Amino acid sequence: TMLALQRASALLVLFLSAFVPPPQCAQDPGMVHYIYQRFQVLEQRLQTCTQATRAYIQDFREFSKNISVMLGQCHTYTSEYKSAVNNLALRVERAQREIDYLEYLRKADMCVESEDKTLAEKLLQEAEEEKKIQTLLNASCDNMLMGIKSLKIVKKTLDTDGSWMKDASSNSPKVYFLIGSRNNTVREFANMGALLEDSTKPRPRKLILPHSWQGTGQVVYKGFLFFHNQGTPNEIVKYNLQKRTVEDRMLLPGGAGRALVYQHSPSTYIDLAVDEHGLWAIHAGPGLHAHLVLTKIEPGTLGVEHSWDTPCSSQDAEAGFLLCGVLYVVYRSGGHGPHRITCVYDPRGTISEEDLPNLFFPRRPRSHSMIHYNARDKQLYAWNDGNQIIYKLQTKRKQPVK
Repeated sequence: TMLALQRASALLVLFLSAFVPPPQCAQDPGMVHYIYQRFQVLEQRLQTCTQATRAYIQDFREFSKNISVMLGQCHTYTSEYKSAVNNLALRVERAQREIDYLEYLRKADMCVESEDKTLAEKLLQEAEEEKKIQTLLNASCDNMLMGIKSLKIVKKTLDTDGSWMKDASSNSPKVYFLIGSRNNTVREFANMGALLEDSTKPRPRKLILPHSWQGTGQVVYKGFLFFHNQGTPNEIVKYNLQKRTVEDRMLLPGGAGRALVYQHSPSTYIDLAVDEHGLWAIHAGPGLHAHLVLTKIEPGTLGVEHSWDTPCSSQDAEAGFLLCGVLYVVYRSGGHGPHRITCVYDPRGTISEEDLPNLFFPRRPRSHSMIHYNARDKQLYAWNDGNQIIYKLQTKRKQPVK
């Protein structure tokens, strides 16, 4: 900077010298004196400018020094702050891990409590279910099947499939005759004698149903005909036989009606049954050759009271019936062997297959279209190859529930 000022002074002197007249022409002493004074003023001002410039330079150096010191301090503070932030992050992470661990312990305690609660609820539910079943299937009926004593062919028809029955809930001698696996005409005979005579008076009363039935699993109970409605997978119709009107309907749950209930009964998808405990439904569960599902139905409201998955398979089965709340399933291996009861299911657990003797039916050339138990007659009503058959039974008292 000083060098630049000196150069500027020299240039100024040269510039002013250009206006100074040659010595031979400079004869005025006043002009010369004036010029020298101006030079002195310029020199003074240059010195003042130089001093100010030096002061500015000094101030700038001190300012730079201060800025450097402050930047160093900022760097130090930045490192300290960064270290503090890192430490804080580590503490937060450690605290989060501790919180997660405490939350894990809390959830583990909750899971243990939940498992204990679930187990307690399950035990309570099982106890309530057992109590409900005991109430539903009271011990007023304590008979178990011990043998099929004899066979009586009541009537012969040309129809291989059909069902026939009496209303076991009353003393009425009426006999109901349903021909075929798909029909809508019910013949009501005044008594068994009228069924045997058929062509003589009184003629049977014909009831034309508004819907056809499906299969041979129909039952008459408390003055109503219950049947599987043809064209529907699982609709049960309750028909008033006296008023000739449909009283109610229900859809049987549990996948009912999707498969044949018995392999050797090729038209029955839902088999209804009646015993001392009331109205039941038997159907196959899901899958090929599935196990049978047993459902207790409240006949008044058509509400489901309870359902059980049984160990009895639909494969090789031809019919089933209930006696004192116990399901008996009749099998015929390959459709040619003897008719045997080889699966028994008791919802109360009072009897099992080991408690029963070998239960054989008299040999018949074909499988049964239906076998239904009549709780009042204590007999089985069956349909086999157009023959209407009654089987007389031998029973004994069941063992008391432990």
